[in-house]
Amino acid sequence: MSSTRVTLGFLLLNFVTVIVSGVLKLPITPDRGTTLIISNNTRVSVEFQCLRHQHVFNVEVVRNIECTTKSCSGHIIQADSSSLPLLDFNRKFTWNLKSSALKAVKIDFSNTGLRQINPSDRCPDGHSYTLQAFQTTGNVSVGKYCRMGPVVASQILSPGSFSLEVPAGQKLQNGRFDVSVGEEIKSLAKMTVMVPKGTSSLNLLSPNFPDSFPDNGAMEWYFQVPDKHKTALQFLNVTKPHCLKKETAVEYHGKGRGAVVLSLSDPQPEQKQGHFTLTLRNCEMDTRSAASPGLLLNLKVSSSRTGTPVSCKVDLSRMGGLSLHIEKLRPTSVCEMKVNSVLKEKITVTSKSELTFQDCLPEDIQVTATKTIECSVHKDCSETSYHLSVPMLPLCLPAPLISMTWTLRPPQHGTVELTSTFGPLMQSLPGQQCNDSIIFTFSEDDGTTIGHFCTPGAIQKVQIHTNMSVTVSGMGGKALRTLSKPVLLEAVFKEEISERYIFTVSPKKDTPVLLATPGWPVGMKSYSTVSWIVTIPPKMEAHLMFANLSQPKCSNRHTNIRVQRVGCLEEEYSRREDEEAESEITVNGNFYLNMSNCMPERGDFSVTTKITLHKSKNLLLTIILSVVAALLVIFTIVLVVVCVVIRKKKKKMDHQVSIYNPNGTSFLPGPNGFPKTREDNESHVYASIEDSLVYTDLLRKGAEMGIYGELDTHQPFPGQIVSQKPLVSEIAADDDIPVGVYQKFQAPPLPIRPPSHMQALQDNVIYQTEDPSEEENSPNLGPRLEPEGGD
Repeated sequence: MSSTRVTLGFLLLNFVTVIVSGVLKLPITPDRGTTLIISNNTRVSVEFQCLRHQHVFNVEVVRNIECTTKSCSGHIIQADSSSLPLLDFNRKFTWNLKSSALKAVKIDFSNTGLRQINPSDRCPDGHSYTLQAFQTTGNVSVGKYCRMGPVVASQILSPGSFSLEVPAGQKLQNGRFDVSVGEEIKSLAKMTVMVPKGTSSLNLLSPNFPDSFPDNGAMEWYFQVPDKHKTALQFLNVTKPHCLKKETAVEYHGKGRGAVVLSLSDPQPEQKQGHFTLTLRNCEMDTRSAASPGLLLNLKVSSSRTGTPVSCKVDLSRMGGLSLHIEKLRPTSVCEMKVNSVLKEKITVTSKSELTFQDCLPEDIQVTATKTIECSVHKDCSETSYHLSVPMLPLCLPAPLISMTWTLRPPQHGTVELTSTFGPLMQSLPGQQCNDSIIFTFSEDDGTTIGHFCTPGAIQKVQIHTNMSVTVSGMGGKALRTLSKPVLLEAVFKEEISERYIFTVSPKKDTPVLLATPGWPVGMKSYSTVSWIVTIPPKMEAHLMFANLSQPKCSNRHTNIRVQRVGCLEEEYSRREDEEAESEITVNGNFYLNMSNCMPERGDFSVTTKITLHKSKNLLLTIILSVVAALLVIFTIVLVVVCVVIRKKKKKMDHQVSIYNPNGTSFLPGPNGFPKTREDNESHVYASIEDSLVYTDLLRKGAEMGIYGELDTHQPFPGQIVSQKPLVSEIAADDDIPVGVYQKFQAPPLPIRPPSHMQALQDNVIYQTEDPSEEENSPNLGPRLEPEGGD
């Protein structure tokens, strides 16, 4: 007979006993028995006198866990590292459980759950668990289980055991079950069963099945029932014993309810509310009679919802591309959603659908809506105004609309222009928080947030040159309730703009305005540009403070912050990232605030600008200069009149004949003497003076500044004569309009830049442009030159 030598090592296990047992004799044992017990990290060599020893011998690895009144000495840890030499054997891992107190030992299975099976069945993954309670009358098998089931915990009356059997050749799955001190129980075991949500059914077996439950024994099952569920119990395949004392019975205990005791043959009550405990009690059986088979049964537990399904018909076919999205928020919720009788966790409705909701509370689900508005050819949508309004949804939905998103896609090189029907917008920033019931979130097509806005504020209009989305939602995640105005925003697709973003702003007196770069507090995108066109009321000046300024290190080009008054060539302020920036400046009159980003090497470019209006300090000086100018004009007119009168008198009194002088100078004889020089004579004194000559000096200075053309040169007229519009809006020019009253805004022309999305900007050059709609009416301010210094 051939023999096989196997070395068994257990150096990684402490206080572990390994038992090798079979039907053949082991030559190394002194008594040549069939069982070998190895303890305390002993290394041995075992010689088996057969070729297929793994089919003859079994291996059991035993570990002891003891519990005190407060804690236990370990946990049930499934690990194969120390039993790899035994991989060819059928293996059984046993944990003996003992408590020194009167309390039970509790094992937690909540990570995986266990499912009870018939002892003759096998588990799909080959891992079979067994619970046993040790009684004075003998060991009682509480049950055999597989992984993945409703049993989430067990409490075993001490002493007891928990074992795992793994077939030969299969590695042990890693896992862990926590062991702790349990309750004081009067049954051999108490199993905690979590009833699944929805309609379900599960089976449980009496202890020792298919053998009889022991005399006077008791077994408990604690059922955790989901909200709005009811359960029904049935006893199947019941076998009753002949009882000498007492009777077999079942007891129902629920929170706040008295105990209900029934016999096994009685109709079992339907449990309609909350968790409950079922206790099975056996009698003192007549074991002498062969006709008394003992107590065994199959317990079937069925559960279903108590609520009535609610049907909801949704028709979006007439809502212009609206999509409705319904999502279940909490996995633990008992809410069930169905579309055409098919159970769903998420639902999207685009046309007509029949929905069913059962036991769905408003906090269980989230309802959102989306809509796409696009135009591919500018001429097809240039005159169209799109109303962004919250749709009216069916009241049968279990929750109200939480948010609405519009995706806006303008034509190529087009611009999205947004205005609020509730009045000017305010950007939500620290120190300028929104307190309105709704908030608008502007985002680019790639999900980058431009900013969060609400009303009331100072932003009259927003222009964005890219595909974008607008999301309206309730403050703090609240639902969108019925609004006083169904239309929230007006969207128009217009021609391209020179910047990526343009905001038209009209600050109000005594109300500071905070403006932040798009995406704040995250930095602007590389090479992106933004402009704010700011209109200042008459007799006011703007104080600008640049706060939270973050500058990057640029790898290409520079960042720029520039302020320029409308109608002026000179810049009020211009700084790059490598220049020291002033924190505050003051601007008189309407102005442009332009910012552009570089290609950052590291860091971000982000700025918060605070604009505060004050009464103009130069107002008195302006009045004085106006009075002085008026006096100079009057003085000039008087001087001209006097000169004309004197000239006429001279013409009447002098009737002399001049004498021809061949040298080229004519002079009068007599007392007139020799002719005077130009400084002495009055040849340059005019009888009348043209207005253009009176203001020659002013015109010449204007030409030097570039405001007027060259003097005395003819300029051909380019086209039709029209009245020229002022460089400021009408609201700014009208002194009678009270400050703070909202009027429709007409923006001044923006400084020319090539579109940031089409070609790269050049360093150290500021461009200007005009709105195409005002091409004939607005003066061309010409190119803005970079201040001296440059690179």
